[in-house]
Amino acid sequence: MRISTQLRYGLRAMVDLAENEIKGPVLAKSIAERQGLSKKYLDNLLGALKNAGLVRSIRGAKGGYHLARPASRITVEDIATALEGPPCLVDCVADPEVCKRVSRCWANDFWRDLSEMLVKFMRNTTLADLVRKSREKREPGARMYYI
Repeated sequence: MRISTQLRYGLRAMVDLAENEIKGPVLAKSIAERQGLSKKYLDNLLGALKNAGLVRSIRGAKGGYHLARPASRITVEDIATALEGPPCLVDCVADPEVCKRVSRCWANDFWRDLSEMLVKFMRNTTLADLVRKSREKREPGARMYYI
């Protein structure tokens, strides 16, 4: 099981945006450079995030992107849904009609329970949480207390 590049890069871009928007709108080019992403690929991600109402863009010389709402009110589930649709591990959980065995299948129950745990974790993790973790990784001694 793998998480898509689209979601991985999208999360990185959103964390970067949240960390840097305090200075004003953030250029996609700047995010792409800091994150080592293709600007063209990032533009597609930002377009999907904008369509989902998670980011806004401002045109012009002082334009760029900024979050559409506070990072504490954007969840990983919101980002994942914007980029890939509702998180679900297997098709038969999202749509029981794809398999005739669903009603008597122990595996469907397992995948449904696992999907529910994943969604709950994603729903309870905010962009602000990821920004906090990012800062802790960059500044590992910042939380150390010495006597």
